[in-house]
Amino acid sequence: MMSTGELLSIDPQELQFPFELRKQISCSLNLSNKTHSYVAFKVKTTNPKKYCVRPNTGVVLPASTGNVIVTMQAQKEAPPDMQCKDKFLLQSVVASPGTAAKDITPEMFNKESGNRVEECKLRVVYLAPPQPPSPVQEGSEEGSSSTASVSDNGSLNASEFTSVPRAHVKQHQPQHNSSDARSRISKLAEEKNAAIQQNKSLQQELELLRRKARKGHTGIPLMYVILVGLIGVILGYLLKRT
Repeated sequence: MMSTGELLSIDPQELQFPFELRKQISCSLNLSNKTHSYVAFKVKTTNPKKYCVRPNTGVVLPASTGNVIVTMQAQKEAPPDMQCKDKFLLQSVVASPGTAAKDITPEMFNKESGNRVEECKLRVVYLAPPQPPSPVQEGSEEGSSSTASVSDNGSLNASEFTSVPRAHVKQHQPQHNSSDARSRISKLAEEKNAAIQQNKSLQQELELLRRKARKGHTGIPLMYVILVGLIGVILGYLLKRT
């Protein structure tokens, strides 16, 4: 919607910002001079720390247009219900022929000095940011299988093709590992039992030899007794490792 005054036409009449957190957002105002005179303008706001206006003062030549950029600083939080109470005021006044932006003074917009100042109030409106397009095209149920697995850029959707093979691996691999583990456990148990029996037999034989040696009824060399004892110690060590 355009605001039409006697000096300037302003488009749009609302400052619309697609609101996004932590992002500077700009919008523009188009000023059209409908007269054959030089028109000076000045932009004011109720919240100058929040906005940057370029240019905030200027001159629109006769039957010409000008442009004003209003930038909202990045905001850390959204206002309640996305409502904004900030307002802008654009003042315009007839200027002398040849007036430039550097010639504009605050006195030119002082109504008490008898100057005819035209004013236009502009409100600020927050808009929802544009939503990105959906990566999946909407369509009927029929024929959906030919498009569901292909994205907009033509690449295949890998998640739909890798889930089934992965499920088969998870089902069969543990069974194979379990069979190998049971076989190894059974073999180790047999070796352990055999070692236990050998150890017991050697211990009994060693004890018998010791008794005979104490009674002096044997001519078996002492080295043989030590050798048998050493073998028993080695078997005991191997038994602990298994």
